[in-house]
Amino acid sequence: MAAPDWIWFTFIFALGCCIGSFLNVVIYRLPRDESLVRPPSRCPACGKGICFYDNIPLISWLLLGRKCRYCKAPISPRYFVIELLTGVVFIGLFILYFRSDFRSDVGRFLSGGWFIYVFHIILLAALIAASAIDLQFWVIPLSICWFVTVVGLVGSGLGVYVTEPVISVYKLLPRASANTASLAVGAAIGLAISWALLVTGVIKRSYEGGDSHESFQKDQGSGDEAQFKHRLEMCREIVFLLPIIVCAVAGYWIMQQGGAVRNWWLDFSQHPAVAGLLGGLWGYFVGCGIVWATRILGTLGFGKEAMGLGDVHLMGAAGAVIGPLFVVVSFFIAPFFGLAWAGMQMFFKKTRQIPYGPFLSLGILTVMILHEWIWSYANAMFAR
Repeated sequence: MAAPDWIWFTFIFALGCCIGSFLNVVIYRLPRDESLVRPPSRCPACGKGICFYDNIPLISWLLLGRKCRYCKAPISPRYFVIELLTGVVFIGLFILYFRSDFRSDVGRFLSGGWFIYVFHIILLAALIAASAIDLQFWVIPLSICWFVTVVGLVGSGLGVYVTEPVISVYKLLPRASANTASLAVGAAIGLAISWALLVTGVIKRSYEGGDSHESFQKDQGSGDEAQFKHRLEMCREIVFLLPIIVCAVAGYWIMQQGGAVRNWWLDFSQHPAVAGLLGGLWGYFVGCGIVWATRILGTLGFGKEAMGLGDVHLMGAAGAVIGPLFVVVSFFIAPFFGLAWAGMQMFFKKTRQIPYGPFLSLGILTVMILHEWIWSYANAMFAR
């Protein structure tokens, strides 16, 4: 890179802090169903608009003494923490990808590596916002997950035009084989059928009538949990999933029959852009599927809701970005963070429970850091 490192580091850290400032808006407004655009930033206590010089990331919070300029109401430390955390994540990922040998697979920044970097920081920024909301309200807004899913699908399709062939060699972006592409298309058709049945009322929505605030109260032990028969609710979700499973299997079976259809599909599905798009789609279904299976089996086994649908969509969104293999690995890494938290709680003799979203996010971050090692290990294992 032509510019000195300190210029890159300063710019990227500042950019991360600015994105963190926007994430604070998302964290505050999204659970309250408020617009992210209007009105402009204001004090939650007195409603006064915040001037631009009082809205500088990190600096303004310190200069104002953690209080509103007008009403002197305290400003939550969360604003400073989220801005600092996002800045650190942005600069840390940049150094990891482009200033160390730990992720040599990404390549040079100006030679296409920037695309992978931007792709990943969008996911990480979304994980920060989702985790902060989950910690406070025990709910993950689906709009965050859907945004990341769309970014994942579009990026997986377009990435081949920016940084090929590196992404294929190291699986930096999802890419489907002809088999997994047929499964992804079949599952997508099944999902469309399931949604149509849900909208028309042919099948019933699980936990109907429970919004995010009710879910929050339920998780806090308010007693509302008794109104749901959890095993029955899981049966409704199984009915919703049946068309997806059946159509995915049917798509795979049709592709295996050979003949002109198979030959056409092999040519079409392995076009780089199509393979990338369907790879992201398959990663989405795998991410959703592994958490949804855990949710259903856990609820049927224990008679109490296990994991939330927000976790399902969060891992689906991650799968659309990092691919099916890595989202599965991240799911199995997440419990270790949960165990570490439980150990700390036992050591300090505290009993505060936290939702699972932050653990899943840490699992995803770990996989992104260890991507090259995981891919090398998987290659060696499957080559035996």
